[in-house]
Amino acid sequence: MNVALTIVLTVQMLSALGMIGLILVQHGKGADMGAAFGSGGSGSLFGASGSANFLSRTTAVLAAVFFACTLALAYFGNAQPRKSSSVLESPASSIPATPAAQIPGTSVPAAPAVDSSVPPAPVTPGAGQIPTK
Repeated sequence: MNVALTIVLTVQMLSALGMIGLILVQHGKGADMGAAFGSGGSGSLFGASGSANFLSRTTAVLAAVFFACTLALAYFGNAQPRKSSSVLESPASSIPATPAAQIPGTSVPAAPAVDSSVPPAPVTPGAGQIPTK
């Protein structure tokens, strides 16, 4: 399974790089107008319109290979069973209880610090409720 995943990933990367190269080599629609008036480039290796057909077909084939590899990688990613490392995905009984904060060098957990010089805030009735008119 690991070898197949590596092969699919390699084919996907090569097809992506091939598509990038082919797209950068292709001429835009405005380049044909300049070639019609004799500004060079029309006598290329594939002919005046042969290069556009060859390059666009090759780009389409590489795009199909890229999307097929992407679907295969998505399938392989979902097919592998994974151990849940998220707290939200694991049941509450399997979460280990974490001990309270301890002071280094002691075996007794540290008590939370309470400032006794500050009096507690007074509780007002109806606090936190939305007023109605």
